[in-house]
Amino acid sequence: MPIPSVSPFGTWRSPITSDLIVASSISLLDVLLDGDDVYWVEGRPQEAGRYVLVRRRSDGSTADLTPPKFNARTRVHEYGGGATVVHRGLAYSSHFADQRLYRIEPGKSPVPLTPEPPDGDPNAGLRFADGRIDPNRKLWIGVREDHRKKLGQAVNTLVGVDLSTGGPGTVIVEGNDFYSSPRLSHDGKRLAWLTWNHPNMPWVGTELWMADFTDAAVANPVKVAGGPTESVFQPEWAPDDRLYFVSDKSGWWNLYRRGDDGTIANICSREAEFGQPQWNFGMATYAFLSAGKAVCAYNESGLGRLGLLDLATGQLTPFDLPFTEYGAIRCAGGKVVFRAGSSNAPASIVALDPNTGKAEEPFRKATTVADDPAVSSYLSTPRPVKFSTNGGKFAYGLFYPPHNPDFTGPDGERPPLVVKCHGGPTASASSTLDLRTQFWTSRGVAVIDVDYGGSSGYGRDYRDRLHLKWGIVDVEDCAAAVRFLDDQKLADGGRAVITGGSAGGYTTLACLTYGDAKVREVFRAGGSHYGVSDPEALARDTHKFESRYLDWLIAPYEDSDPAIQERNRRIYRDRAPVHHADRLSVPVAFFQGAEDKIVPPNQTELMVAALREKGITTQYLLFAEEQHGFRQAVNIKWALDAELYFYLALAFMAGPHS
Repeated sequence: MPIPSVSPFGTWRSPITSDLIVASSISLLDVLLDGDDVYWVEGRPQEAGRYVLVRRRSDGSTADLTPPKFNARTRVHEYGGGATVVHRGLAYSSHFADQRLYRIEPGKSPVPLTPEPPDGDPNAGLRFADGRIDPNRKLWIGVREDHRKKLGQAVNTLVGVDLSTGGPGTVIVEGNDFYSSPRLSHDGKRLAWLTWNHPNMPWVGTELWMADFTDAAVANPVKVAGGPTESVFQPEWAPDDRLYFVSDKSGWWNLYRRGDDGTIANICSREAEFGQPQWNFGMATYAFLSAGKAVCAYNESGLGRLGLLDLATGQLTPFDLPFTEYGAIRCAGGKVVFRAGSSNAPASIVALDPNTGKAEEPFRKATTVADDPAVSSYLSTPRPVKFSTNGGKFAYGLFYPPHNPDFTGPDGERPPLVVKCHGGPTASASSTLDLRTQFWTSRGVAVIDVDYGGSSGYGRDYRDRLHLKWGIVDVEDCAAAVRFLDDQKLADGGRAVITGGSAGGYTTLACLTYGDAKVREVFRAGGSHYGVSDPEALARDTHKFESRYLDWLIAPYEDSDPAIQERNRRIYRDRAPVHHADRLSVPVAFFQGAEDKIVPPNQTELMVAALREKGITTQYLLFAEEQHGFRQAVNIKWALDAELYFYLALAFMAGPHS
């Protein structure tokens, strides 16, 4: 075996290039089952980020079901998800270009079921998501978001769209701000759904309702669970038509069942998360094998497991599988299919035999790079870390040491550090192989993906730690992560940079403009990907789903008492990086989508202008035809390379920690 060359950290040559990443990577989204066929939705950067519905037949053959140029993606809540449902060989899917719902039959052109948007403007029409097929009434039942201009703010309802005649849909349930997860019982007689109102987000407080369902209308509605401080997730009807759901009323997202007498029972009481923040529609962490057995994904200490749950006894038996993250759990006909990944395995569509506990070779992988020994030998294996932070508390993260078989660092030198801030901020660091992280570690740069206070996966109390403290708790935890790794001599705290997207971009900018100079001095540079620089502007100008999220994260923006309102708005200004550019003393790179409706470009441009006026080195890349998050290969490549060169020039080569 060749002796590794000695070279400064951050300068190592790596086969994991931006070209390799964008040429071989896709994203894997929804998984669907229909008879013996398995379907999934994949996002293809090589096709301008198009979402494609793929079908795998029982004989193993695979083919695209959606035709070229059809983009199976919905914009409900802007984050989408649940754009497609499949029933008896037919698919029903939203098309991103016009947001209409289409019927798709293999080998034929898609047939639109819902009306064209007014004047051809998809921003002013109807959007559809999270549908289910009612075969008896021949209805698509799901969420409709109405953006027709005469309504003012978008209106969300549950509707039924006639599969024979089409149309805008008939309203089934209305009156609240948001709806999701309409689920029809197997006998077709009852409908369950989730709903919530401003200012709550679905991981703060939701309600689960059920009602009799006759003649495409609900009757005798009953609230089953939930409230302003209880988050309910993924209601499902078991094969015996008992209603199950996930709730965090115990402090952890556990699985519950509604009894025939209306009583609610925790099926498997455990300090583990069987639910996830509902940023997207169609999320599924469990599915039924039978009336007595379910397959459940759950998270303990930041890492995922998959287990077989006995619904009568509550006994949970984990499967021995090589994955640490699970989603889109589906069961049908004794078959279990899901999306899974780990630090050395990309997101993959996997089938499991629940009787043997053995997983088949994945049907589809987000990338095949890890299968090549010439590349896999360069992959860094992360380890979970727990570290002290302010107030005698602890925070968490995934630490990736630099790794490259061809190189080693000079004696006495520690690697520079990239601190990654996940979006959300109610989300978590992913343990699935991400070549963008390996892009750094294979070049001799350490990475920590921080699960700051407010992240999911550690119970309700940890999630609530960010309540009214966004821009404080997350900032302090990111700085604490650097100090921890520096103290442990795992990285050079004097060459740390911070980067993040969306809410993670806000945390990045907040760290660099924080009131405590000791926190600001932790980082040598920053990278904001479509990040929030002015939360007050975001409170005034963002989409409906998140328009009141900042009430929970910072303070209520509107109040009937002028004194309270002015006090709260001062808090917004105090936490707005754009108002504290005078505190910035390090270079910052900005990456922004020109068509972003969640964090509009003016958010970034305000910050760029403030920095340039001060004379601080700034890089601003504005990508045409990109929304919130980059989906086109050329832009993903450009952003990766530009951020690397920015840090190399301005932070990593500034000299090792003394």
